[in-house]
Amino acid sequence: MTKKSINSLAYKVLGCVIEVHKNIGPGLLESVYHKCLMHELELKGISFVSEKMVPIKYKNIFLETELRCDLFIEDSVVLELKSVKEFHPIYDAQILTYMKLLEAPKGLLINFNCYNIFEDGQKAFINSFFNNLDD
Repeated sequence: MTKKSINSLAYKVLGCVIEVHKNIGPGLLESVYHKCLMHELELKGISFVSEKMVPIKYKNIFLETELRCDLFIEDSVVLELKSVKEFHPIYDAQILTYMKLLEAPKGLLINFNCYNIFEDGQKAFINSFFNNLDD
């Protein structure tokens, strides 16, 4: 895994997101976009886990929680989906925490409830796992 391969994967995933948005538009429930995006990822041959359990280790023990990320792409990119009026800072905190707990180098936060995904509906995040990868 390199920075270049992670960025290339994120680019392909974003292409899938744009394809879904282009076909069904804004204003639907997050669960609809989730199902459509899973289908699009499968069509493009991108492997993922839906509703990936996020492990919580607290004081050297693992706790069972209901914490799940929407899609975990090829064990390296956390994808969180929203269908909201606007991004809130807590969403940034959420995806950064998921990335840390899953040891994922990159995360994409997507809001389908906008008119232009590329300009207004996506945020990309990296962390120390990404920074430690080779170029």
